[in-house]
Formats: sequence, structure tokens, C-alpha cells
Amino acid sequence: MPKKRSGGGLTGTQQAAKFLGVSVLSGAVLAGIALPAAGALGLAAKGTVEGFDEIPANLKTPPLSQRTTILDSKGGQIATVYSRDRTVVPLKDVSPYMQKAIVAIEDSRFYEHGAIDLKGVLRALNRNAQTGGVSQGASTLTQQYVKNVFVEEAGDNPDKVAQAIQQTLGRKIQELKFAIQVEEELGKKKILENYLNITFFGQQAYGIEAASQRYFSKSAKDLKLEEAAMLAGIVQSPSRYDPVNDTQEATKRRNIVLQRMAEVRDITQEEADRAMATPIGLKVSKPKNGCITAVNGAGFFCDYVREVFLSDPVFGKTQEARAKVWNRGGLTIKTTLDPQAQRSAQKSISKHVYQTDNVATAITMVQPGTGKILAMGQSRPYGFGKTETQINYSVNQGMGGSNYGFPVGSTFKPFVASAALEQGKPPTQVYPAPYQMPYPSSIGTCSGKPWVNIGDKQRLENENKAEVGPYALKEAMEKSVNTYFVQMIAEIGLCPVMEMTQKLGVVQGNGKKLPEEPSPLTLGSTGISPLTMANAYATFANRGMYCTPTAIESISTADGKSLEVPASTCGKAMSDRTADTINTLLRGVIDSGTGQQAGLQSRDNAGKTGTTDGRRNAWFVGYTPNLSGAVWVGSPSQQVKMENITIGGQYHAKVFGGQVPGPIWKDAMTGALDGQPAPAFNSVVIPDPPKKDDKGKPGSKPGDNRGQTNGGQQPWPGISIPPDLIGGGNNRGQGNGGGSGGNWP
Repeated sequence: MPKKRSGGGLTGTQQAAKFLGVSVLSGAVLAGIALPAAGALGLAAKGTVEGFDEIPANLKTPPLSQRTTILDSKGGQIATVYSRDRTVVPLKDVSPYMQKAIVAIEDSRFYEHGAIDLKGVLRALNRNAQTGGVSQGASTLTQQYVKNVFVEEAGDNPDKVAQAIQQTLGRKIQELKFAIQVEEELGKKKILENYLNITFFGQQAYGIEAASQRYFSKSAKDLKLEEAAMLAGIVQSPSRYDPVNDTQEATKRRNIVLQRMAEVRDITQEEADRAMATPIGLKVSKPKNGCITAVNGAGFFCDYVREVFLSDPVFGKTQEARAKVWNRGGLTIKTTLDPQAQRSAQKSISKHVYQTDNVATAITMVQPGTGKILAMGQSRPYGFGKTETQINYSVNQGMGGSNYGFPVGSTFKPFVASAALEQGKPPTQVYPAPYQMPYPSSIGTCSGKPWVNIGDKQRLENENKAEVGPYALKEAMEKSVNTYFVQMIAEIGLCPVMEMTQKLGVVQGNGKKLPEEPSPLTLGSTGISPLTMANAYATFANRGMYCTPTAIESISTADGKSLEVPASTCGKAMSDRTADTINTLLRGVIDSGTGQQAGLQSRDNAGKTGTTDGRRNAWFVGYTPNLSGAVWVGSPSQQVKMENITIGGQYHAKVFGGQVPGPIWKDAMTGALDGQPAPAFNSVVIPDPPKKDDKGKPGSKPGDNRGQTNGGQQPWPGISIPPDLIGGGNNRGQGNGGGSGGNWP
């Protein structure tokens, strides 16, 4: 009496038995399946076979996921990344011992039967019918391959993986139908090759080549008998027979495989005994997956490359599509990273800022004219330890960086100057620039609605009380005079600066536009990333031509096809004359201004220092005609004031942009440019103002009162200053006709 479920009807196992039993009697399905795959499968019989034929048999084999190799611009390996550590190899590159061992232990009649092994099925059905469940399987190597295809297609989705390996009647019948297709289309040798490349061998190793490298540090073609037997034994249960964690259990399993090979006469008993007596001689290679393994401190650049791939539509229309291509792997990605520049950057970082310091540093180098990122590093390594991090301090939040970037201080001032020059202001422009002053009461914006300093509450001051104007642009830039640039933006308005920064690709670290306010648009109070700053300054070096940053030069797939990669796009951000003028001004910063400690000796170079409120951030951004670099030093959490602090073993009462970031930049750039050409800037002659007299006041010609202010003193001969430009007068804040002390042009 057949057993029935509580709801009536036969159990799933008994249905399978009935299905196969009828097929046996009809001489159709099983008879056909038991024949070699090269012949007709004999599935033309009626009855239950018709239902079997209705099951779709279109197994779409996905490309096997493999490791992706990331290279520098010279072809050196930076890192390998993968979701599956696998290297696909042809069967001819697999040891004959390995081929025989896997067949002997997994499916010794592999070359004799078709898609399924009839004897094995009947044996398993009898056992499972007795237990009322699926307690014994009879999967052939072909069926196992089909199941692995399902698992591979499921990827890292746990629900899909569970569905792929579930032991149900429907799944078994589907596997059977696909196995028939595979046997007919591929043949035995190709099935064996595919099986060896797709199977999981434990220890993150997928496929025989990765397994051979992991356990024995050799290629699969060089496996010895005892080594091949051990790997073949792992497949049944990679965790149970893991030789790294349980050598004794793995040895027992290996010996079972060796004995089976002797029984099926793949080897002699003497060979089996000799191999059994050989200890498992592991030579384990640790998994080398991910950017954490990158050389020369390039882990963060490696991660940036990944972010570029996952975010750029050139690699797929959707995030899911791009992720699928990335996880499938098998790519060779040649990047823009210059090994010489990267080594130099990391060497300089290690010299000047220690991993254990309370503050960190980050540096990024970009090639003017191409946007190629040549170096990217930081003092806190890529990792999960106490003084390690996975946050890339050099880039924006959307690309794996900090939430907001870091305030850039006075390194923003060249953007203001370039906007003013584009508006027609001369490089000899003079402003009174007092030590302290309120922000202008009103400044024009792009929207037409002015920014207003309500009640003149927002004020600013220079670095020290000795910084009192009037100043011309050259000296104001060299000394980084805050009030000068606020007066400049008061005259030209906020909109030209907004437009200039947009042309230079300058955005906040969170990817948003800069706020249209005087503090972020003059004193750099908003967070920006080092990559953004280095690339913007590269525009000055490139005579006003801005190019978007790029990290990837080429990508090829496992089968040698080339993929399209995102190209840098360039556009004119300012005139040649403006860029040449900025270059001349910023040369002065290095020659005689706040950046003297950063100056390079053997080539033209220019740059700007920056320090923010509370000395929480210090910057140096500089460049030569052929390389631009930005260095940030500070607390990633913005909690550390860099006063009375030791950085890199050196004590500092107060940290300045030219004092700590400057030398980092100098050493990094020196090494990066060693042996490289030394082109010159196109310099512009900027007249120096008259020297001040012994009382600290500029000289004047008797009787010449043009442009006088404050008692008739003339700041510079022949150069006029807008009347009442200095804030703080008695009429400050009055409307038109009531004085212009606070009404800024």
C-alpha cells in the first residue's frame, strides 16, 4: 500500500519513483538517458515523457566570475579584486592526475553513462522511498555542473543561492533536463573542463587553478598525484575537509580518493599506497582579494577605480548592471596611476605624518591637460584597524570619501582672483585691506537677490595685526590677506566667483554646489576634497583649460575584448592671460610668501597655502606646468586644533599651511618629477607697488591728491581706489545718498 501524505496523494519522492518507473517500463526516458550523449536520446515516447518534454531546456550558462586585475600606468599590478577568486584554464592546463581524481571520486562511470547514471538513480530512489525523503543522491558530474551553474547565476544573493541548491523534486527534474542538454551540446571533455573551473574548493578558491594556487602555490597543470587527490576530496564538503584547519580529516579524505582511483584502475595500488604515505605538503598562499592588498599605499586609489566603474553609465545603464559586470570580473584595468609619483607621495607622507598621529594627511596628484590622477595616498592606511580607515580623504563622499570634504582656507583665494581678472580687474588692483572689518553689508549674487550681512554681525580679520593695507593683488596673495579678497569679492560680486568655481569643477565634498556666501567664496570655509583642489589648480598650469579627472586608461575582458572607458572632457575655464597671471601671482607665494618652505629648486612651480579656523585644517596646493598636487593635513573628525601638537615627530606651536603641508608637497613633487621635463610658465610682468617709507606708509607726490582717502594719503601713484571702500565709517549701512562707507560697489 503506497504511503500517502496527510492531504492525500503520493509523496514527492514517490511521484519521482513513479515517473521514472513508468519511463523505465516504456523504454523511453531512462533508456535514452543511459545511452552515450552522442546518440539520439529516445524521448519520443508518449505518456509521462510528454510532460517531461514540456520542461524548458535552455540552460544559459553565465560567464564565470573571475578575478579582476588592476594595473598602474606602466603595467605593474596594483591589486586583484574579485567576488569569486577564479582563473579559468583549459583542460590541457589541468594535471591528468586531477582530471582522473575528480572523476573517480565524484562520478567514476562519467564516461560510460549519459546525463544521469541509471544504476545510481535506481539505487538512490530505492533508498529515498524507504526513508520518505531525499537522503541519498545520485547526481552525475554533469548534474553537479548544472547545479553549480545555478549557484553561479545566483551570485551573492542568499535567497537565490538557497533556491539553487534546494533538494526538491522540481529542482531535480529541471537539473535532469538541463543535464541532457549539456551532454548533447558540450560533450564529456568540455563538461569536465567547465566543472573543474566552476567548482568551489574552499578557502575562497573557485575553480581548480585558484585552488591549486591557494593550497600549493602552484599551477593546476603541475599538481602531483597526492595533491590532486586532496583537492578532489575537498569538493564534497569544503569546510569539513579543509586541510588548512583540519589536516587529519583532509588526509583521511585524500586517502579515500586515492584508494578509489586504484579501484577504478586510474593508478596502481602501489602508486596509491605511496601517495597515502606522503604527508599533505601544503604551501598555502593567503587570499589576496580587494584594495586592502594594494601595493605602494594605493588602496584608496584602487577603491576609487571601483567607485568610478560602479557609478559611470559607460559601464552599464543602471547601478545593478554595472555591479553585475564588476562582480563577474575577469577584467584587466589599466589605470592612470604613475608608480613613481605614487611611491614618492607615500614616502613623503611616511616621513612627515605618522599613522598614529592625532591628525592625518592626504595627497593627490593630477596631470594638467589630461586630468589623469597620477598619485593618491594618505597617512592612515586602508584597513579596519584602530589607526586605519576605509574612508578616502582625497575624494568626494559619493566616491568613498568623507561626508563633506575639508575646509580649504586661503587656497580658495586664487579662484577669487581669477574671477576678478576675468571681470577686467588689473593684476595691480589695490584695496585698503584693514586688519579687521565686517563683511560687506550687501553683495550681489547670481539670482539678483543680494546677500545681506544683517546688522554687520559677520566680521573677519587677517592672520595677524601687522597685516594692514593698502595692498596690491600680488602682495595680498603672497601674504594671504583675508580682508583684501573680501573687498575684491564685494566689488565684483559673488556670481563671477560661483561661475568660475563651476568651470573649475569645484564642488563641496558632498557633491553639492558651493553656497553663494562670502565666507566660503573667499576664505574657503566649506569642505572640498584634495582631488577637487588638485584638479582645479591643474587648470592654472594648463593655461586655463580645465579637464575632468580620470583614473582609467583601458579595460580588457577575459576574452581580450576592449571596453569603452570614460574619457576626460576639457573646456576653457579662463583666458590664457588670466591663467598666466595667476601662475605669476602664485610663484610669488612660493618665492617670498607663505609657501617658501614648499618651493622646488630646479623647476618653475607655484602654489598657495591655507589654514582654517581653529587650525583644524592646513593645506598646500601647488603645481608645475606638468604636475599639480594638493596636500591636506588635519583631523578627519575636525575635532583637533593643531596647536602645541606633534606631527611626524616634530613639535609645532601652531600649524600653518606652508609649515606642514608645504614640505609634504615639496618632497612628494620632487620625487614624482625626478627625471621629468621641467617646462616653464608663461610669466606676466606685474609691476610692484612703491616701497613704503620708514613710517610704513606708501610714498606720495606732493600736491597730487587724486584718489585720496583718509586724510588725503594717496595709496599708489596713478592707481585710484573706489571712494569709502574701507568699512567701518560713520555712514556705514546708510542707503544711497547717505554715504557709501558700508554700501559696497
